[in-house]
Amino acid sequence: MATKKKRPTLQDIADRVGVTKMTVSRCLRDASQVSEALKDKINQAVEELGYIPNRAPDILSNAKSNAIGVLVPSLTNQVFAEVIRGIESVTTPAGYQTMIAHYSYSNELEEQSIASLLSYNVDAIILSENVHTEKARKMLQTAAIPVIEIMDSYSARIEQAVGFDNTQASFDMTCALLAKKRRRIAYFAARMDGRTRLKLEGYRLAVKQAGLEPISLQTEDASSFTLGAKLLGQLIEQYPDADGIVCTNDDLAIGALFECQRRGIKVPEQMAIAGFHGHDISQAMIPKLATVMTPREEIGRVAASELIERLKGNEDWQQVIDLGYRIEVGESI
Repeated sequence: MATKKKRPTLQDIADRVGVTKMTVSRCLRDASQVSEALKDKINQAVEELGYIPNRAPDILSNAKSNAIGVLVPSLTNQVFAEVIRGIESVTTPAGYQTMIAHYSYSNELEEQSIASLLSYNVDAIILSENVHTEKARKMLQTAAIPVIEIMDSYSARIEQAVGFDNTQASFDMTCALLAKKRRRIAYFAARMDGRTRLKLEGYRLAVKQAGLEPISLQTEDASSFTLGAKLLGQLIEQYPDADGIVCTNDDLAIGALFECQRRGIKVPEQMAIAGFHGHDISQAMIPKLATVMTPREEIGRVAASELIERLKGNEDWQQVIDLGYRIEVGESI
């Protein structure tokens, strides 16, 4: 990580635009108090400089906060609840607080949350995505603090990544269905965030490699058991000969499995179903769900440990830490 540098100030923006610091402050508090042309110039300077509002008193602006920012797409998703548990199992004993924000899978909300966390001078930050707005990247560069992106060890990264290969995991799970002689396999995708697209690509690669036609049902809606049941209904209506489903997460898979049971469709005899992440419920069901077992809590622990070591001055850190995954064939394929 680069040596921490002085963050751009209101005065830096004022000097660039050619106005007073008070005018810049007034514009940022309430843009209606300045002309449209001046507002545009100030906003452009803010963007170019990567200005981060500072909510801490000026006297503390260069002090350590003993806080690590954590950005997750959802606070209710079990996957990220386990990630946070792993993070705090390390940060709390080390004397660091976690400042948690969520962004509902929105790049724009993630940008706002990054700005908010940085305004409190967090010492480091953990991000759950590797796709960010240019403004978010600029702010992180300006802040010059350790940054780790989690849940994906394959895609391009800002500095350091801790996770696993989503594409390969989905490819391997699809191959497990193919090995069971399934030849009309569909993919259920929700949210359509970056990781869902990586998993979808893994599924497509496996199906095409087998000389078969990819089938995918995609929606921007949030994953749920209900959505999985709904997609199962759509699949039966559109592709009555379907004999397998690979899902982007366990929620969709469990909903699809329950809907099969409601409709009298035998799993796995008539329909093979696989999920992703290995929630506790997936292993307690009858039949036990086939799923990709991912190390969510370990990802949190490792990411937090890496950040704390870097904050202590360790410069010999791995750029990519791949913690792998395990294919659980269960009883549903």
